Formats: sequence, C-alpha cells, structure tokens
Amino acid sequence: MFVLTIDQRRSRRDVDRIPDLLAHYADRPLLRPFERTAGDEAQAVTDDAELVVDIALDAAAAGHWSVGIGIGPVEQPLPESTRAGRGPAFEAARRAVERAKNIPGAIAVDGSPGAEAALMLLSATITRRSDAGRAAVDAMRTGMTQSDAAAHLGISKQAMSQRLSVAGWQAEEAGRPLAAQLLEAADR
Repeated sequence: MFVLTIDQRRSRRDVDRIPDLLAHYADRPLLRPFERTAGDEAQAVTDDAELVVDIALDAAAAGHWSVGIGIGPVEQPLPESTRAGRGPAFEAARRAVERAKNIPGAIAVDGSPGAEAALMLLSATITRRSDAGRAAVDAMRTGMTQSDAAAHLGISKQAMSQRLSVAGWQAEEAGRPLAAQLLEAADR
C-alpha cells in the first residue's frame, strides 16, 4: 500500500493551495482521496504504483509541494476518512515528507531508496523544463504523434524533436515505469 503526504512549501508566505490540490486530484482513482490532514498538508492512499508516480511528479513539477511516499501495510479495513488511517505506511509517509522538504526534486520515498532516486532524477528533469519544452511534452501526452504535435504547436518537426530532446521526454518516458516497478517491488 502507498500513502502520499503532500505538504505545501513556504505556506506561511503563500496562499492556501490545499483546496486547489484537493480539486486537482479529486477524480484520481485513489483508495482514499486526498484530504487535508494539517493546515498545509494533504494525504491520500492507493495501491497503484503508477498513480503514485504520476501524482508525485505532477505535484513536484507544480513547484509548491513537497511529496512524501510511504510504503507498507495500513490498518484494515481502511476508514472512510484518509485522516483516520493508521499503520506503517502512514508513518513512513510522514518521515518521507519531512525529508522531501530538504532534497532535490522535493520527493522522498520511505521504504525504497531506488524508487526515491528514480523519482528525484525524474523530478529534476521535469522541473527544469522550459515553457516550450513543457508545451511539447504536454502535446505528446495527449497521444499525438510528433508530427501532429509539431503542427499543433505551429513548429517544424525538427523543432519539435529538438524541444522533446532538451526537455528529456525520452528519459522521462523510460523512467516513469522504472520508478513504478521499484515502488511495486518495495510493496511486496
């Protein structure tokens, strides 16, 4: 089982972003949805490693969040409220989010150093993208071919290829499944 704890960075000098986070992830197929657990923190539960990777990287790329991922058992049955959940995965997520506040990429995993390293590298790649690189990757994520994405952005195929290369698109595409596999292996 995976518990995600997401903490707002610099919350004392910023607006409360938790309502937006809750709305942004409301439609994700989580076992227990994100719920505010403290003033500037939210927590969710899932058994889907790929979903963990997607949410963690998305949150880190936004630049406002530290993400802690805890791996392990949770007390069953899960309570209706995420905040009422208990067990080693919840404790691990707490430790991880505290560590995430001070590491590159703002993502920490308690229970899998390999998954943490993979997510740290992916986060560093994603957060360093230019606006043009983000637009190119976003177009590719919709399922477009490179040619169609280039036409959609009004650029040449060569420019699209260059943007994707500089944005680290291929490394990200290879790294996401690796991070999910490492999370799954740690949850066995």
